[in-house]
Amino acid sequence: MKKQIIVFILFFVGLTTAFAQDWNTNFALAKEKATLENKPIILVFQGSDWCAPCIKLDREIWSTDEFKAYSKAHFVMLKADFPRKKQNALSKTQAKENATLAETYNKNGIFPFVVVLDNKGKVMGQTGYKKTTPKLFIDELNAFLN
Repeated sequence: MKKQIIVFILFFVGLTTAFAQDWNTNFALAKEKATLENKPIILVFQGSDWCAPCIKLDREIWSTDEFKAYSKAHFVMLKADFPRKKQNALSKTQAKENATLAETYNKNGIFPFVVVLDNKGKVMGQTGYKKTTPKLFIDELNAFLN
């Protein structure tokens, strides 16, 4: 019985990590990964604990199995979060890096804001929250790559 429980737990952990979104939070490392894997970067500006459209975008697109599977194979995902609640505060280093990204790519302070970048950091396109399907959102992101 113990063996079956252990096998079930290992299976469940493996299943959840297989479909987990692989978010990067370091721009330099994301560019390096994008270069090595020959993928574009999807930079997402979000307010994870206060921005209702950001939360919807996460629930309706980023957290879906369809988007996770596609993005893992085709994109390097980079998150710049700007939480407001004290319990969700970022480290000073991370907050500074996110502010630097915002100065460069989100000067108007739009949330959520999705920027498609090449592996050098050049903007290829930008979008935001739309009530859509993961497939149509993927199609929109891919349209910036042509």
